[in-house]
Formats: sequence, structure tokens, C-alpha cells
Amino acid sequence: MIWFRRSVLALVALLASVAAIEAALPKPQLAPQAASLTGQLLVATPEMGDPRFYRTVILIVRHNQTGALGITLNRPMGERPLASLLEKLGEKDAIEGNVQIFAGGPVQLDAGFVIHTADYKRPETIDIDGEVAVTASPDILRDISRKAGPQKALVAFGYAGWGANQLETELAHKAWFTIAADLALIFDERRDRVWDEAMSRRPRDR
Repeated sequence: MIWFRRSVLALVALLASVAAIEAALPKPQLAPQAASLTGQLLVATPEMGDPRFYRTVILIVRHNQTGALGITLNRPMGERPLASLLEKLGEKDAIEGNVQIFAGGPVQLDAGFVIHTADYKRPETIDIDGEVAVTASPDILRDISRKAGPQKALVAFGYAGWGANQLETELAHKAWFTIAADLALIFDERRDRVWDEAMSRRPRDR
């Protein structure tokens, strides 16, 4: 899942190992009495005081007793050619097409993530909830170019991270609320409409 070790804006890339991917995530075990938010969407409320998360919608990739990690879905950064991404990985391939890049969060801005539908799977693929997954491999770029990749995909750099009980505290203070993940909201909705649509689904007691 972690792709790049240098500047996101420069897109100077070095493929990281699967071991490094797992090291960036909290361990998957969760205390029996706690409910994992993995696979849900975290929505910033109008009361959110942190400008970095203003009107953000975040997919929770991992959540357990040691903390949480999520990827912001509605901060587009522009398009990049697929071929140029591979070239910066030291691999040359005459592939065509562009990919939209998103700002995934304020932590480790040189970390790249590909979120995609679960119809695509490689040995490195990490399943999130049976419908959405994450893959770390330049081969996914080739597959996308050749129309053999996932049905839907989103490439992001950086992530949002919380320590133990930090996210729970922020939820209790009404900085966020959660809603069920929706593939249309994750991949299809216009990015400038994602937060508004998520807000329309806010539970009445939140």
C-alpha cells in the first residue's frame, strides 16, 4: 500500500515492501468489547475545528485498539500519466492513460495508496471489507492501462492517522460521524459533492 518515499508533489517514487505496508497499519486484532470502524466512512461535521479536515470524507482502512488509519476521498490533486508513474519507479512501459491523484491525509505525504473495488486481487492486496481493497504494486498501473485492473480505483498520497482512543474521543466530541461505506460515494460521486452527500446521510442523533 505504501508506494513512495519522497515528495508527493515531485512524484519521485520507490516501491516499498509489503512488510513496510503492514508496519504502517495498526495490528488487525481488536478488543472484543470494541467495535471496529474499518470499512466505514468518517465524515467531518461542520463543528470540525481542524482546517486540515474541513469537509472531508475518509475511508477507514484499519481501526482497532491501537489506533486508526484512513484515506481522504475528496481532495483531488490533479491527473498524472500512468507511464510517468512507472518511469519514476524505474520501470519503462509504453502504457497509455492518466490517473487522478488525491491527497489522502496530512500524515506521511510520501506514502501512496491505491484503493479499489474487491474484484481485483494480487498477492499484495489487503482486503478492507470484502467490497473495497488496497493493492501495492506497479503492476496495478499496467493492469489499469490494459483494462485488466479493478473496475474502480482511487490513488491517494498521505493518510489520516489516530492513536489509541483518539478517534473515539473525536467522535464523542462530535467532530466526526460515521456512515456505511458506499461504492458510489467512494468512487463515482463528483468529488465536490461527496461531503454534501455524506452529510445528507448523517444520523439524526449525531
